[in-house]
Amino acid sequence: MFIFCSSAFAQEIKEPNVSGQFYPADKKALSAQIDQCLNQADPEEIKGDIFCLISPHAGYDFSGATAAFGYKLIRDKTYGCGYRKPHHRPLAYKTVVVIGPSHYYGFNGIAVYPGGKFRTPLGDLEIDADFAQKLLSPKHTPEGDGAASDSRSQNISADIQAFNKEHSVEVQLPFLQKTLQDFKIVPIVVGQCEYQTLNQLAENLSKAIGNRTDVLIVASTDLTHSYDFEETRKVDKLTLKHLQEMAPEDIYRKLSSEEIQACGGLPVVSAIIAAKKLGYNKIKLLSRTDSAEVTGNKTKGSWTVGYASAIIYRENDSEEEKELLNTSQKKRLLEIARKTIEEYLKSGKQLNLSENDPRLTAISGAFVTLNKQGELRGCIGNIIGQKPLYQTVRDMAIESATADPRFQPVTKEELKDINIEISVLSPLRKISDISEFELGRHGVIVKKGWNQGVFLPQVATETGWSKEEFLSNLCAHKAGLSPDAWKDPKTEIHIFSAIVFSEKQEAGT
Repeated sequence: MFIFCSSAFAQEIKEPNVSGQFYPADKKALSAQIDQCLNQADPEEIKGDIFCLISPHAGYDFSGATAAFGYKLIRDKTYGCGYRKPHHRPLAYKTVVVIGPSHYYGFNGIAVYPGGKFRTPLGDLEIDADFAQKLLSPKHTPEGDGAASDSRSQNISADIQAFNKEHSVEVQLPFLQKTLQDFKIVPIVVGQCEYQTLNQLAENLSKAIGNRTDVLIVASTDLTHSYDFEETRKVDKLTLKHLQEMAPEDIYRKLSSEEIQACGGLPVVSAIIAAKKLGYNKIKLLSRTDSAEVTGNKTKGSWTVGYASAIIYRENDSEEEKELLNTSQKKRLLEIARKTIEEYLKSGKQLNLSENDPRLTAISGAFVTLNKQGELRGCIGNIIGQKPLYQTVRDMAIESATADPRFQPVTKEELKDINIEISVLSPLRKISDISEFELGRHGVIVKKGWNQGVFLPQVATETGWSKEEFLSNLCAHKAGLSPDAWKDPKTEIHIFSAIVFSEKQEAGT
């Protein structure tokens, strides 16, 4: 394995592997082919923030038209209304992480290209070396001492050999060059991996991204490789169904058993985990085709490869949610929570407050969550609003710091190390079908008899659970019911949305 010093790669240029094979080596011909693909693509408009493209990596003659659906979306998102209205302020991606599978180099773990540049006929792309370093296992960083605490995290390294001959990352680059401006890349190749290693990459990605909205993930994958036209369509349909459920552990198991197929399935799994950790909880299929359809060769028994383009995104807040709290109101509630806890720990007395802002004096439920070094330190709230919002936050801040039965009371000394998070809840809405429940967007209350339990919306993104897992765990571990109690018509299911914000988020750290 190669342990790097980023400065050593400052001028290194990685030459292309498949220029003239998978795509034209001539700059003008390559540019013209991509333009043609983009012009023909007609993706449905997405009202939301795109976090990840799932894009094929075959030769452009086969999969370029499919890949163009996703790239056209990010081009138009990036430049407001495409290139026709340049006066719109760009929402630019500054770092693009491209994750592909290894086709030629057999290894265990995940390889990150640490620095330098990748060359295509359209020019050189600089690698974001600082971002790349944040993804490596501790022993593979320049500061690492080789003694990381978790052995599962030791398999993310700067192994540049994985990129020799590899095309899965490379074929995405010309499309990126034609659709984005002024960005850097982070190339990643995934070898044989346990789920824990994929999860570790996702964790490292989510930490490196933080509150940034200018990072794009590209998960490079084709679909089925093993069957003829008819069987490929059947397997691809099943594969895409599972991808759209966004249950990464389930996807990993089914890929391992070959119940579903995707040659870049492991990169997709890691991308989904990272997306859910950061609150991107929707996936949309944009286009699907296969080599038989492209070539017209649908002869029974002929080998066929499937291709798909999809995005992972989160919807923009509804107008109702946008109006719920502005930035100054969020900061004021966080200030109230911290000052309340400080005063109570110092004097044992509740802080006297008075607010005139109609949003803060509106009756509303809220939770206050305390986190210390990334670990839960207390969380208590009121689901049903009974007091003005600012008073609810004040009261719940004290309860979370001193009365959560799972933890010892917070001390004055450790308060400086605690990040306060507030969840302001919408009114409850009873549902009759779980299709009305959107995973990651809604919190849920289940009620049956005297038993009741609640999960906030962010539980889904923190755990990676599917809908069924979310509801089963809610019933079993929070409500004291059987895991399948949510299927019982006598069980009431109520949903709510939440505006979630924290001190770190509002400070931009």
